[in-house]
Amino acid sequence: MQIDARYEGDTLVLLLAGDWSIDQPLKRFMPPFSAWEDERQVRAIGFDASRLGNWDSSLLTYVLDTLQFCESNGLAFKGETLPENIAGLIDLSQAVPEAELLDQQEDKGFLPRLGRAGLKLFQELTAFARFTGEFAQTFTGFLFGRVKLRWRDFWRIVQSNSSSALPIVTLISFLMGLILSFLGAVLLKRFGADYYVSYLVSYGILRELGALMTAIIMAGRTGAAFAAELGSMKISEEINALETLGISPMDFLVLPRFLGIFVTLPLLTIYANFIGVLGGVLVALSMLDVGMTQFITGFLEPVSMLDVMVGLFKATIFGAIIGLAGCMRGLQTGNDAGAVGVSTTSAVVTAITHIILANAIIDWLAAVVEI
Repeated sequence: MQIDARYEGDTLVLLLAGDWSIDQPLKRFMPPFSAWEDERQVRAIGFDASRLGNWDSSLLTYVLDTLQFCESNGLAFKGETLPENIAGLIDLSQAVPEAELLDQQEDKGFLPRLGRAGLKLFQELTAFARFTGEFAQTFTGFLFGRVKLRWRDFWRIVQSNSSSALPIVTLISFLMGLILSFLGAVLLKRFGADYYVSYLVSYGILRELGALMTAIIMAGRTGAAFAAELGSMKISEEINALETLGISPMDFLVLPRFLGIFVTLPLLTIYANFIGVLGGVLVALSMLDVGMTQFITGFLEPVSMLDVMVGLFKATIFGAIIGLAGCMRGLQTGNDAGAVGVSTTSAVVTAITHIILANAIIDWLAAVVEI
């Protein structure tokens, strides 16, 4: 584990000799610039490994230390003479950036944390508003014929979001209807109001839970898929290639995905409503003294078509939110290996958060106008 130095022109050459073992005290790079009359003459640092014996990660640590010194002082790093395995490990270490570590000093204090949270929220809202504005331009161009839709991608996404999603939507909707009817049966039986279980099931599913549960399912399924697809394309620089060719990713990638989920979510909600009510009927007929005629009568009398339309209106809004959140997070994907996973998680969280918020706003507006 020996290090000597010599100078070749403006290059400092480090002579690595002997066996390098992690069991010995690790050497740190110390530039012998004091031996020079003018240290500014050094322009590069190289290596001579002709007398190097066995080595392990201790040598790699020393080389990386030297590399960091070169980068921080504007010196050229010449590692061509290093063993081939060392060069490969250095390339690998530079390929994946270090994970960002939280600054422990910044976590102290309530006000700094509150300020950072406020800034982060503001940045998120600004990014969402900017993305929505850019997409609004694309959507307006599509309506007026200035932007062409890739119909092949559109139908592929419709197929992926409709028939492929039916099994999970069927299962969740059926169980939701069973649970809602079961809870209603247990509660209403105490007051001898078994008849109203049909109203509870139909009103709850058609106006609220059908659209809400379908949207949450599709946010985890389709929104995450959008983010993963676009994120992978960004890491492989396919999106940069599209921009280089003058093709807008908003027109080429986002528009068909948005329209695909925007169209299919109301249709899935209608299907989920039917399955959910069917689950409620099974519990009502098996646990309560309610016949099929009584259930249908109790279903039709209090629930109006306006309640169904409110549920479908929510579904269209939820579909737009899922499409925008998934595509936005996908296009915001970073360049490291774990960025796709982060974008996927963020897309699901963003979509579900906005869905719950939108649902509350729509219910509040409906109550204000007495719908």
